[in-house]
Amino acid sequence: MANQTRQLAGLLRSAGAEVSLVQVNAPYRPAWAGRLRGIRALFRMLPYLWQLWSTAGKVRLFHIMANSGWSWHLFAAPAIWIGWLRGVRVIVNYRGGEAEEFFSRSFRWVRPSLERVTTVIVPSGFLAEVFKRRGFATRVVPNIVDVHRFTASGRHPYSRGKAGPQLLVTRNLEPIYDIDTALHVLQQVRKTFPEAGMTICGSGPERDRLVALAQALNIESAVVFTGRIENEQMAELYRSADVMLNPSLADNMPISVLEALASGVPVVSTRVGGVPHLVQHGKTALLVLPGDVDAMAQAVIRVLEDPDLADRLVTAGLGEIQQYTWPRVQEKLQSVYTDALTENGNTEVVGK
Repeated sequence: MANQTRQLAGLLRSAGAEVSLVQVNAPYRPAWAGRLRGIRALFRMLPYLWQLWSTAGKVRLFHIMANSGWSWHLFAAPAIWIGWLRGVRVIVNYRGGEAEEFFSRSFRWVRPSLERVTTVIVPSGFLAEVFKRRGFATRVVPNIVDVHRFTASGRHPYSRGKAGPQLLVTRNLEPIYDIDTALHVLQQVRKTFPEAGMTICGSGPERDRLVALAQALNIESAVVFTGRIENEQMAELYRSADVMLNPSLADNMPISVLEALASGVPVVSTRVGGVPHLVQHGKTALLVLPGDVDAMAQAVIRVLEDPDLADRLVTAGLGEIQQYTWPRVQEKLQSVYTDALTENGNTEVVGK
C-alpha cells in the first residue's frame, strides 16, 4: 500500500495535480522518542493528526488509503472525521484481503465513519461485493503497475538447459501469507529440479521461524531471505525469476501478482479472495487451494516442464496487465475525483 501511495502521488503530480502526502509512519520527532516503548505512538500519532487538520485547510479532497484492523481505527477513521469536520470531500481507497473478517467483527464501529465518506473506491470486484453485502456501493479503480519499470523485454520461459529454476515469493513474513507452504513447495519441486532455488522478499515477525523451517526441510542452501526490498529493486528480481508464487491465505488484489504479469513471469497462486478476479486459472495463471502443497508444487512443475504453457500464461498476462497501466487508471480516478467534487459525489448507501 505504501508503494501504491507513493506511486500514485508522483503520477498525480506529473498530471498537474497539487498533492500533499500525509504519512502515518513519519520519522519520530525528536528521534529519541522512538526508544520510548509504550508512549512512542503518541509522538507519531499527535503530529499525524495535526498534519491532517492543517492539510484539510489547504485542499479540496482527501484520498485516504485504508486497510483493515487497527490501521483503520488509528489512521483511516481519524482522517475521515477530520475531513468531514473541515468540509473536505473524502474518498476512501479501501484495500486488503481481510476486509470480510474485519467487518464481521467491527462493522458497527466502521459504519459511522463510512457514512461520512463521499466515495468509497476499491481495487477489485471482490472488495466491492464485501461492501455491497453491508449496504455500501463502491467504485472499482484498479491498482497501478509501472510497465516501464516492470517489463518482460528479453525474457524467455525456463528450459532444462538453463541453471536451476528460480522461484520468487514477494510477500511479508506474516502468517496470513503462508510462507510455510512456499518452503514445502520448494522441497517438493527440488525432487524434480534438484537445483531449484527460491528468493523470499519481505520482512516480518515470522523470519526466524521460517529460516528454521528451511533448515528443517534441508533446503536452507537453496533459499534466500532478502528482507525488505525497495520497489526500485524489485524489477530485477522479477527478471531473474522463472515462477512467482503467491501462497497467501487471504488476499485482495496483490500488486506482486500484477508486477509478475508485467514482468513476463508465470504466476502460481492460491485461489483466495480477489485473486480469481485478477487472474484466470489456466489462462493468465495457475490457481490452487490455499495450503495445498502438493497442488502448488505440481503447478510449478507443470510450468517449468512445459515452455508452451509458460509462454501462453505470459502472453495472456501481458495482455491483461494493460488495464492496470496509469492511462487506464487515471481515467477512472479522474471520474471519481470529478464526481466527488460535485453534488454527484455523495456516498450511496444501498437501501437508504
